[in-house]
Amino acid sequence: MREGSLDAPTRHPIRWQDPDFTDPEKIDVELRRVFDICHGCRRCFNLCDSFPRLFDLVDESESGELDTVDSKDFKPIIDACTLCDMCYLTKCPYVPPHEFDLDFPHLMVRYRAMELQQGKAGWIDRQLTETDRNGALGCGMSGIANWASDRSNALTRGVMQSALGVHKDAALPKYCAKPFVEQTKAAPPTVNAEAPAFGRKAVIYATCFGNYNSPEIGAATRAVLARNGVETEVVYPACCGMPQMEHGDLARVADSARTVSTALIPWIEKGYDVIALVSSCALMLKFEWPLILPDDPNVKKLAGATFDATEYVAAIAAKEGLAEGMKPLEGGVTVHIPCHARAQNMGRKAEEILKHLPDTEIKVIERCSGHGGSWGVMKDNFEVGLKVGKPVARDAAKAGNAYLVSECPLAREHIVQGMEKLDGKAPDLKSLNHPMQLLALSYGI
Repeated sequence: MREGSLDAPTRHPIRWQDPDFTDPEKIDVELRRVFDICHGCRRCFNLCDSFPRLFDLVDESESGELDTVDSKDFKPIIDACTLCDMCYLTKCPYVPPHEFDLDFPHLMVRYRAMELQQGKAGWIDRQLTETDRNGALGCGMSGIANWASDRSNALTRGVMQSALGVHKDAALPKYCAKPFVEQTKAAPPTVNAEAPAFGRKAVIYATCFGNYNSPEIGAATRAVLARNGVETEVVYPACCGMPQMEHGDLARVADSARTVSTALIPWIEKGYDVIALVSSCALMLKFEWPLILPDDPNVKKLAGATFDATEYVAAIAAKEGLAEGMKPLEGGVTVHIPCHARAQNMGRKAEEILKHLPDTEIKVIERCSGHGGSWGVMKDNFEVGLKVGKPVARDAAKAGNAYLVSECPLAREHIVQGMEKLDGKAPDLKSLNHPMQLLALSYGI
């Protein structure tokens, strides 16, 4: 037996259709096996709050070991996991192919799948994950929805905290008046035939966030790609299912995978690459879906053709070269590399593309923001998320740059809130929140 592993991490398919997957006794045995190893290692003490909760639970037990810990006390540990994958990817020496075979995040998903099967998953929590339904409603009444969800609206936010469990101070994404897919029905941007990468074709998977909340990210991506000679189309068949995965609803994730892959395969067959606008969604298409549906040929083919938006532009820069015409951005840029971009194991692509901005100072922060998707806006988690993300907020405030961007716009807003908590006031930042928007600004498009 080796102490730790120098091999690249690998992952097993998620056997969610196997009856043993949600068997309570088998899950408890596996939790105890994994928690005992984690308790003896403790390398993950400074990641999410799951590990401090686990270590405190064991340390405060009668024996100081896991044997005197009651299994009913495990739930707060499971609830604190945000599925960021950083323990699996960056810290744990015992992930496959090591014989200890630890995959902490997927074990948390397994526990949540058991809770869902037992009817213990909260009804309200599940309604908050219905991003397509909520997005369609939110865009249809964006004025009212954005008014009601604004942090300054003490009345409605108080009601939301009491009724929905959403913390009254958590910044929530706004809804646009017209979804991104509808906006793209107008004339597409003119493709630059003089660009070095002219001839490339890509279909942009809008993602629920890009479609309903932040279409400006998609518009900027499309404009930058057109300037670089890439013909684009925009498609949004459905959400990737990440919100459902967070709650263990793997059957719903599988349905999303089948729906989206079926819609995108014809584009791949016509020679188009696939670009996801948000890093969490790119992670689902590239890595999680093939583990949930390992025998689906469409899912496998889509995974091999999918790029994160920044990853795709970085590939153009490395292979053909970017089109000329970028101007400096005054005031400097702080770029946050979010967990789900890091989990794609593709390198710091946001940093790579932003380094092409002429005469522009770039500060990189590569650490968890503490947001964790919908997890970070909930009443029980918001303050914990700010605590986890405090080092990021402190570094961003210290940098003092005019721009703060992240491949995860939700993480960016959480960092801004952390900066507010440090200084007691909103930081003086430009409103752009994604690296692709900075490229578009630099190009003047």
